[in-house]
Amino acid sequence: MLADYLTVDMVQFKKEAQDWEEAIRMAAAPLLAKAAIEQQYVETMIENVKQFGPYIVIMPKFAMPHARPEYGVNKLGLSLLVLEKGVTFESEKSANVFLVLAAPDSDSHLILLSELSSVLASEEKVSALIAAKTYQQVADLLKEEAK
Repeated sequence: MLADYLTVDMVQFKKEAQDWEEAIRMAAAPLLAKAAIEQQYVETMIENVKQFGPYIVIMPKFAMPHARPEYGVNKLGLSLLVLEKGVTFESEKSANVFLVLAAPDSDSHLILLSELSSVLASEEKVSALIAAKTYQQVADLLKEEAK
């Protein structure tokens, strides 16, 4: 199911971002372009990090920005940004990979999270994702996970 959402137009590879806020904006851009989210959702994700700290960094080098559905989610979606050079948060946590989750309700995304957790449980797969330079590398990793 991850592969169904992380299509070529939802995955980006960039050299760097100015800071974590720009990284979230860049990562969310494909979801905005597809009207899966509204601009308010992006702003809320950023405000949440400012208010609660970098809770979105769920493991070293991997961040999963998200917010509550009522802040502008139109439909279930995922977008992925892989930065060659990571960004640092105030607490010195850093991230190279930003996976934006847009969930329109409290349970439609649970299958996606289940698949994602099995990817994140493997250091090898996480390292491969962080090192990915092309969409095909990400697609191959997701296809392998779907087996």
